[in-house]
Amino acid sequence: MATDTDRVTSVAAGESYPSAEQSTVDAGLFVLRATVGLFIAAHGAQKLFGWFSGPGIGGTAKFFESVGYDPGKFFAVIGGLIEFGGGLALVAGFCTPLVGAAILGDMLNATSVKWSGGFFGGTGFEYELLLAIAAGALALTGPGRFAVDRGIPVLRRHRLAYGAGAVAVALVIAAITIATKK
Repeated sequence: MATDTDRVTSVAAGESYPSAEQSTVDAGLFVLRATVGLFIAAHGAQKLFGWFSGPGIGGTAKFFESVGYDPGKFFAVIGGLIEFGGGLALVAGFCTPLVGAAILGDMLNATSVKWSGGFFGGTGFEYELLLAIAAGALALTGPGRFAVDRGIPVLRRHRLAYGAGAVAVALVIAAITIATKK
């Protein structure tokens, strides 16, 4: 993510280091990734394994069917995997544009389910929308320096096009999924 203008060169050692400003951005992206990723992963664990007082796959499947996602078990597994696996991948900064976009699509579906409950309150959708926006923003910005992506050549230098493309695909898939639910 750092460019030549974001680096400071030590004249004595002839080495290049990220600027203090770039290090601050990288630290902020890590905190955001870790927080959003852990929250999402915990919700996925509720769906998949019944952890943290969650319903597990069976209960999640019944809920999904009750709100129009049929077959419920298929959507419960997909949602749980996106949340649990995607949340952990987001924490690690692994395939960030793709994972951020997958979480964005998942949370847009969750937002649509809670839409009739209004913005705030126990049945409001503000939490799901906040997670969707945060995941989409991470897909666009990339993970920062403190991420597994830094070791993957194609992802080392994040491009806006990667994130924008992933977000566009997520928006289309989410729209189709929402439009086709019963």
